[in-house]
Amino acid sequence: MKQANKIFLIGPMGTGKSTIGKQLAKLLDYQFDDTDWEIQRRTGVDIPTIFDFEGEAGFRKRESAVVDALSEIDRLVLATGGGVVLDVENRKALTGRGVVVYLHCSPEQQYERTLKDKNRPLLQTEDPLQRLVSLMEEREPIYREMADIIVVTENRSAQSVAKEIVRRLRQDD
Repeated sequence: MKQANKIFLIGPMGTGKSTIGKQLAKLLDYQFDDTDWEIQRRTGVDIPTIFDFEGEAGFRKRESAVVDALSEIDRLVLATGGGVVLDVENRKALTGRGVVVYLHCSPEQQYERTLKDKNRPLLQTEDPLQRLVSLMEEREPIYREMADIIVVTENRSAQSVAKEIVRRLRQDD
């Protein structure tokens, strides 16, 4: 197993990457960051506004710059956006610089968790559940290919998932 001084959480929206990432960072005494939060901090606007003005392509360009910068930081747990894996350079940065943990749950659970969240531009559609199913079909093979560790978050607390990740990291030392 790679040295676990950088841990990158990947997976679709609604799997708990930010919530679990905070818990994991606390357990490991690491810094926590989130690519979406960093993009918002750097631009001063929310993700939907970036999508409105720059489209998904503009957002992805910003996301790649943030991934490149943050993935260099030691003792970091980084929550990434669900689509971060679509860019080859992002995949190389994450898999080459740290341990990649794929957080998985069903599209139905994702839907329940994101139902009221208006900060998810890709779900502003007539059938958000079908959109989640489509995104999972497209991205899951990439998530699995990149992952050093796969953890199911379905119907689990952030604390229990974070503890499982720590246990599995130590198991592989």
